[in-house]
Amino acid sequence: MIDLTMDMEQFDCPFIDTSADHEVTFSTMHWQLDTAAEQLETRLIAEAPDRWELDAGLTALREHPNMSDYRLFSKQDGTAVIRTVIEETNAMSTITGHDGYITGPFHIEDGSELWQVGFDDEATAEEAVVDLEKGNEFDIERRSELELNQLFEIMNHADAASTLLDACRDLSEVEEETITTAADAGYFESPREATLSTLADEFDVSTAAVSKNMRRGEKKLLRSVVQALEDLD
Repeated sequence: MIDLTMDMEQFDCPFIDTSADHEVTFSTMHWQLDTAAEQLETRLIAEAPDRWELDAGLTALREHPNMSDYRLFSKQDGTAVIRTVIEETNAMSTITGHDGYITGPFHIEDGSELWQVGFDDEATAEEAVVDLEKGNEFDIERRSELELNQLFEIMNHADAASTLLDACRDLSEVEEETITTAADAGYFESPREATLSTLADEFDVSTAAVSKNMRRGEKKLLRSVVQALEDLD
């Protein structure tokens, strides 16, 4: 199986058009492609800085000419859960025409969409990419080849992966930035290429503050790693 992560800019996608014109993002929770009807049904989370921008984005999405059906499930502040049915886009048609399939969730932001799609072999994937270039703009962010046993292993360990993902989301902005900067600077290398003092200078705070933020973030991540290891067992 060839798995591709693509940053896609379709020219006939309601979500991409809406996110290009409004400060709203879309992330899929569920999707179902009906090749016979040439439609894609999705349940998504829509997010915006405030409810006014969210309302403007949802209105534009609902009125898009390629939108076949729209339903609002819930809305609070700048977040909404919606169900949509859209007409098959050129890119979707190309993917399914080469026996491709969706392998992961979509994320749409600032006029582009992060796609996760798979093909059974390298030759088919290459043919699909060539055809996609005829009517779409995209970059292949990641390309990986998975054996079926690897794919099943990933599916069987979804709980462990979810635990790690939740821990990353639980990090505060300061904790995430501190750990990321420390890693990039070589703080975790042996010997260390950065110290608490150099990190403190980077953030213009005391070494005690850097150390505190680091420990908090590490504690959250380490707790999740232990839980993930238990899930793997």
